[in-house]
Amino acid sequence: MSADETGLRAHLVAVGVDLVLREGQSAVSLREIARRAGVSHGAPRRYFPTHVDLLSAIAREGFAHLTARVERTLHDVDADPRTRLTALARTYLDFAAAHRGMFELMFRHDLLDSGRLRLRETSLPLFTVLADLVAQVRRPTDAPAAVLAGALWANLHGIAQLWAWGSLPLATGATDDDSLLRAALEAHLGPARAGHSTPEDTCPCCTTSPN
Repeated sequence: MSADETGLRAHLVAVGVDLVLREGQSAVSLREIARRAGVSHGAPRRYFPTHVDLLSAIAREGFAHLTARVERTLHDVDADPRTRLTALARTYLDFAAAHRGMFELMFRHDLLDSGRLRLRETSLPLFTVLADLVAQVRRPTDAPAAVLAGALWANLHGIAQLWAWGSLPLATGATDDDSLLRAALEAHLGPARAGHSTPEDTCPCCTTSPN
């Protein structure tokens, strides 16, 4: 693929990312992206033969944006692993709330099952960061770090989705998800020791940009 072709492909993906962030995943089509990119309606099919190929490329950018945000967040907090774990979890929930359409697209089972662009594997570096932090705070009697991190991830993902759907606010009466985040961390890792930050103490990341 030439430099010009690579540039056009990247532009089409960028247009798709913007469309998802502004209007949600249901607004994305090859024809609409072509229109917004100023190319012929058939041009995107040169790079994305199917709708799944296009959506997978957009979702891959979503994972990149989330990973970059987590990296920035961890750069700005102290070295205490429980504090860093709390900040990572807070960032995950904030990203899900700020970019709901992208978050849902990233975890669409049909895209993950398709194997396009190895999308499922794209989340592994972020999971490794989570598992490494869990390994530093887990108790000797806890499950292995990877298993415990997987359970915590599932819990956080469930909070993100059920909060967005309105189910958790209705069921719990909570007005924000901080108490749920704290409960999830304590359920999997035990109470934070004195001097460790809580979700309320952790500075939330910016929610106005996918980067």
